[in-house]
Amino acid sequence: MSEESRPNPDALLAEIQREEKAAKRGRLKIFFGMCPGVGKTYAMLEAARQRKAEGVDVVIGVVETHGRAETEALLAGLEAVPRKKLEYRGITLGEMDIDALLARRPPLALVDELAHTNAPGSRHPKRYQDVLELLDAGIDVYTTLNVQHLESRFDVVRQFTGITVQETVPDSMVDQADEIELVDLTPEQLRKRLADGKVYMGARAATAAENFFREENLTALREMALRYTAERVDQELRDVMRARRIGGRWTSAQRLAVGIGPSPYSAPLIRWTRRIAAAMDAPWVAVYVETSHPLSEEEKTRLTKNLSLARQLGAEVVMTTGDDVAEALLEAAREQHVTQIVVGKPLGSPLREFLKGGSLSSRLIRGGGDIDVHVLSGEKTAPASPRWPWAQWIGQDIWRDCAWGAGWVAVVTAACWFLQRWTGYWTVSLVYLLAVVLLALVLNRWASLLAAALSALAWNYLFIPPVFTFRIATVHDAMMFATYFIVAVLMGHITHRLHTRELAERKRRQRTVALNRLLESTATSTLLEEGLRRAVAELDALFQTRSVIFLADPDGKLKTTAHPASTFQPNEKQIGVASWTFEREQIAGRFTDTLPDATSIYFPLQTSKSKLGVLGVNMEQRKTLTLDERELLETFAAQIAALIERHRLMESAALARLTEESERLYRTLLDSVSHELKTPLAIIETATEGMIGQCQDALPPQGRMFLEEIRRANNRLRITVSNLLDMTRIETGRLPLNPEWFDVADLFQSAGERVKNEVASERIQISVPADMPRVRLDFLMMEQALANLLTNAAAYSPAGSPIRMSAQLNDGTLVLRVTDHGIGLEPGEENKVFQKFYRGAKSKAGGTGLGLSIVQGFVRAHRGEVSAENNPAGGATFTIRLPVETSKQPL
Repeated sequence: MSEESRPNPDALLAEIQREEKAAKRGRLKIFFGMCPGVGKTYAMLEAARQRKAEGVDVVIGVVETHGRAETEALLAGLEAVPRKKLEYRGITLGEMDIDALLARRPPLALVDELAHTNAPGSRHPKRYQDVLELLDAGIDVYTTLNVQHLESRFDVVRQFTGITVQETVPDSMVDQADEIELVDLTPEQLRKRLADGKVYMGARAATAAENFFREENLTALREMALRYTAERVDQELRDVMRARRIGGRWTSAQRLAVGIGPSPYSAPLIRWTRRIAAAMDAPWVAVYVETSHPLSEEEKTRLTKNLSLARQLGAEVVMTTGDDVAEALLEAAREQHVTQIVVGKPLGSPLREFLKGGSLSSRLIRGGGDIDVHVLSGEKTAPASPRWPWAQWIGQDIWRDCAWGAGWVAVVTAACWFLQRWTGYWTVSLVYLLAVVLLALVLNRWASLLAAALSALAWNYLFIPPVFTFRIATVHDAMMFATYFIVAVLMGHITHRLHTRELAERKRRQRTVALNRLLESTATSTLLEEGLRRAVAELDALFQTRSVIFLADPDGKLKTTAHPASTFQPNEKQIGVASWTFEREQIAGRFTDTLPDATSIYFPLQTSKSKLGVLGVNMEQRKTLTLDERELLETFAAQIAALIERHRLMESAALARLTEESERLYRTLLDSVSHELKTPLAIIETATEGMIGQCQDALPPQGRMFLEEIRRANNRLRITVSNLLDMTRIETGRLPLNPEWFDVADLFQSAGERVKNEVASERIQISVPADMPRVRLDFLMMEQALANLLTNAAAYSPAGSPIRMSAQLNDGTLVLRVTDHGIGLEPGEENKVFQKFYRGAKSKAGGTGLGLSIVQGFVRAHRGEVSAENNPAGGATFTIRLPVETSKQPL
């Protein structure tokens, strides 16, 4: 198999983990309607009561009845979690207590009004984020939603109702719903409910009827809800067709891209593209082209919001660089195999567009080839933008830079006034030109152009004859002046542009160098503390901030003490945010949708295999965090996690090598000692047996007792040494089989004879079917295994109690059982008893804990298995299952 086709183990592991997480995730059902008052909450409560009647544990997280009696009546008999009280500007607000709901952990939770905005101080700004956390915890959720709260329908609703919806839910959230139930009413029925006071009360109902609840608005909203539901059903049909491979072309060949930037018109473009992509069942990307032109803080904030909106609506965000936006956008579109591009209608000055070689849309159309281009008009209700965006083009420091430019032109003019006596007025133009180029390196574009114009006028007025007038006497002086003015303006503009590019490139190079240094530290650091200290130093220097690292302990729990490499110490609240990040494996804190009131942003340090800790970055002094900065921080977190994992793997490898060496030394020493003990033990046993046989009558009773004790102690020591040798053979793999044909009854008899000194023969009961054929196994090895089971049964059962040995043959598998009537096994010991040196809590003194481990080794050598279980009437049964050859012919 080639390297390209070989599957990536980490990718496969990540895919398995995602599938396991999805399998554990709760199910989401949305009761969907066109607007308030259609009965979504009522329908949700009725469905919940039905589930409760079926035996499901249903708990109310939050339900808003709005004083409707028929809705409140359905709350009877349903458990509700008390709301969490939050103080905000002197007002006590009640919000869903997500922690209490997670602690209660019901199979089904009711969470009304999915688009609700939580009070400040809540974990998440939006209620739909609370629902996502409940789903991740494996809790099913019923919730409600109106169509006007869908993010992709925001602009359409605002156009025909004239009302700006303040609370929206990303379409990607609704896409996760396992079921959507449409709750529908006609506009006439809904207006009647409104008039009857079943939606709003009193003056509020009258105001609503004259505004949002106008019949034409309700008709449009109903059509939108029905259309969205139909699109959802159509999507589910396509999914079923794809899953069952039913004929037909069910996958769209289209791929859309929308060009976005810091413009306020980007948000409507994003929503429009999302709607079209969903209708076409096509993937879509949002492309941002970063130019050398610096953005203001307001533009950075707006750009971050636009990129976040695109991600929330399900777009793949692609960022590229280039001063030619059209060329960069087309290049990104071709790389992403885009078939359609969506851009906004040009709103700038025609002169400006002409000087730039045409508008963005016209250049895309000319250079797009087979890529279709959609040009959308600006949103009428979007923030008004001046026809010539002076604030964007000029910059915020225009007046300061212009003053500096004019001042330096005056200084250069004074210097040239004295130089002209020796150089002439033509040389003065070169000095002015040099000054314009130097000013373009430090001043705003417009300030450098102003300096070029002022220098040209000063040269004409003060130096070109006739002086102190703007009239030029000769043709060649006029041509020189015109050439100078054009060259000065172009040089100033080009120099400023190159300088701006150089600054942007320097910023990118600085980030690249920081990442390279981080990679170097992860690759070369010999100690984890050293690597983390270098990584934190690089991060702090790049972002001009302070950082903290929390590591997980060997048990997989997050330590609440910051690592010594950290450069700031968080308080208890910040530690709580870090703990939430570690448990949920999600980014949280400042500039996120989870616990945004925190002063720091926290990133989980994790790989595809394990959770390693949390990285926190203090953002208290920052007003914004751009998307590329956040992605860079995520890259830092990923590299720090790789550093931690590498060092832990190195520690594990070193420990494994040490353990392996210790085991090797242990086996060598054990083998040597055991063999050295076998000869003395055999001599002692022979001598003792001889003395008992020949001198028993001549010895006094006390002497005979001493000899018997020596014999028993020597026998125990012989068994221990034999067990140690057998264990060594098993662990080193030196366990050759010597199979032979024999009767199972002979095997049982031989095993009983082998332990006759430990187990009286009258205690052993043997049960073998009369028609049991001969089997082919290693006789001595199986005899030892059964002897160990008999010895173990005798040790844990009352003296004189029977021990039963039975055999049966099932489809080529020999099943051997040893059953006792002793104390049995403790819960959970069924597998532990086969571990090396394991001794239960009720074990008697003496013994090595190797007997059952040796049984398992011998059985596995025959490709069999051994198990243990308690008997219903008391005691335990050990069962050996062996694949065997059988023969009924005498051999």
